[in-house]
Amino acid sequence: MAQQHLDPTDPTAGAVTGDALAGYLRGQATEFLRALRLHRETGGGQNGTEESVDAARALRHSARRISGSLHTFRPLLDADWSEEMRPELAWLSGTLALEHACAARLERLLLALHRLSGSAAFPVQSVASAVGGRVTGAGRATGTGPVPAATATAERGNLTVGAAKAGALLERQLTLARTRAHSTALQALGSSRFHAVADKVAVLASEVPLTPAAATADLRPLAAAAGERLTDAVTALPLVTAGHPYNAEALIHGLSPDPAPHPQDGPWHQVRLLLRLHRYAGEVLRPDGAPTDVRLLAAGQALNLHRDASEAAAAAAAAARTPRIAPATAYALGVLHADQRHEVEAARFAFQRSWQKQAVGTP
Repeated sequence: MAQQHLDPTDPTAGAVTGDALAGYLRGQATEFLRALRLHRETGGGQNGTEESVDAARALRHSARRISGSLHTFRPLLDADWSEEMRPELAWLSGTLALEHACAARLERLLLALHRLSGSAAFPVQSVASAVGGRVTGAGRATGTGPVPAATATAERGNLTVGAAKAGALLERQLTLARTRAHSTALQALGSSRFHAVADKVAVLASEVPLTPAAATADLRPLAAAAGERLTDAVTALPLVTAGHPYNAEALIHGLSPDPAPHPQDGPWHQVRLLLRLHRYAGEVLRPDGAPTDVRLLAAGQALNLHRDASEAAAAAAAAARTPRIAPATAYALGVLHADQRHEVEAARFAFQRSWQKQAVGTP
């Protein structure tokens, strides 16, 4: 895998010792404490300010980076301390992410409803502009023929009738979920469990529990192992299938009554997490703050869009299972679900292109 600034597998590069890991963890712990102080100063009430939202985001980011580094470089850290800290940081970052996820999901679905009930039958997918792809419609390459006007008009008429009610239903459900997530986050930040985590992070800001061997150990093999785990997971993905405009296998369970997550999505979500760990490991190896390779960022952006579209599709499907809704509302939600699954396919296609460029190091 090509790296723009530092290749952890390069035998000619100088060793990166535990001092770099200690400095990185101290820096992230300091950012965590700074974000916590800002969050307390700005307040986290129901109508939290933009500053409090930014502070919560910074808390999540620092917690994820600390947790990810503890995972990647765990042989160089006190085992008991590391194993105790990691799940607590994961709990915190996951809890703080729920409210933002609900808000973003609602915005995404309402924008999609507006787009689908508008004048354009098959608008350009958001993923194309985000990662520089050339994908339109349901992940199709540009240049494919349009749907006949009469068919599109009839379908749009049915969609428009139910779109407003579908939007109202989604807004009620996701706003309720966001309110509950906000309350859960406030309870978490006031709990003894969180205060225990914050106390340990405060200690980490000045004292990192490295093993005696960490002083002379080279971090690069552990960082390279994180990259290998990512590469293995990507290799297991159906990239050939994702390279085609349509993925027929993704529709096999499209009408299943099972509310479980889509069976194809799990491996892609796992790759997204491994890509994040790989990126964090690179940050540890680059104390000068050199930026991550833009190709790697593009691949990560595509996987973020994949996650967002997958979860939005699940929310639309859940809303469609609401008892006693009007047929037009159910139809609109069905179209919305299909639209978001098409976004999933477009994101997979964009990731496949970005990863190929990353793997071969093309500009």
